[in-house]
Amino acid sequence: MMNPIVGNPETVATVSDRRAGLFSDRRSEAAATAPQLWRCLCIAVCLACGCGVEEKSGPPSAALPTVQSKSGPEMVLIPAGEFLMGHAGGKPDEAPPHTVRIEAFLMDRTEVTQQQFGKLMRDNPSPSHFRGADRPVEQVGWGEAAIYCNLRSKDEGLQPCYDETTAKCNFAANGYRLPTEAEWEYACRAGSADDYGFGADPRQLPQHGWFAENSGKTTQPVARKKPNAWGLFDMHGNVAEWCNDFYDAGYYPKSPAANPRGPDEGERYVLRGGAWNSTAERCRSAARRYESPGFQDACFARDAIGFRCVRRPPAAAKQ
Repeated sequence: MMNPIVGNPETVATVSDRRAGLFSDRRSEAAATAPQLWRCLCIAVCLACGCGVEEKSGPPSAALPTVQSKSGPEMVLIPAGEFLMGHAGGKPDEAPPHTVRIEAFLMDRTEVTQQQFGKLMRDNPSPSHFRGADRPVEQVGWGEAAIYCNLRSKDEGLQPCYDETTAKCNFAANGYRLPTEAEWEYACRAGSADDYGFGADPRQLPQHGWFAENSGKTTQPVARKKPNAWGLFDMHGNVAEWCNDFYDAGYYPKSPAANPRGPDEGERYVLRGGAWNSTAERCRSAARRYESPGFQDACFARDAIGFRCVRRPPAAAKQ
């Protein structure tokens, strides 16, 4: 039976067919000083997930507590809140800036590494160009990232989010998925309204991410640069990260104010964060890129694309 998550959407006409073209016939087995209420909510997450929590000490803007997922990767419990998404002085597709409300969610602290990917993706354990167990996996299409999310969900006894016939995401499921574009930017900014999560000065970027000026023309092991204020690593650079949303340059004016999930249809998916071969400008928090799900157009270098996962927190931790 064909697995529709990886394929060629250009060969079909309808939206559902384009979605179905994402899955090929490769059927795989494939804060510490935050308010007391937030600390209690974080503990509730760990009890519900059966995982451990490590609390960080520091000012209120310091990293949030981390959660050890059952399958291994550390995750950060991102608090519910609102932020100004987009940039008035950026590219046309970043406008207009608009206020967005986001529900709480768990996000991988790092990009998915080659070791983590290979543990579950036994049909294609080593797709990367730049090899290294602790480097981010790359040369992974949107569909392969979705398959990984489903396999990770099953590995932890959670409900998979992606329908492997239609590639649609069930946001009500408690398993892993790719972040929405709004979730990604909210987490990247970590409370910052500047061009980067660390501030407005691009001269500081080498301390926080791998990009064209310091990467050595290759990916680098994850978590070697400074994390952002919420404890997330490599949100700027290393590999550009797939989001769940279809890309639409004109989506922002019609975006809902609460938990936007992107257009209902499209042929290309959003990429965020910039990569090892990106300019500093392309690594900004608001910068938007896109690519075909199976690299049909290959506008972005394949070995510059990876991903990280998110999931819903247990109900007890929602705000």
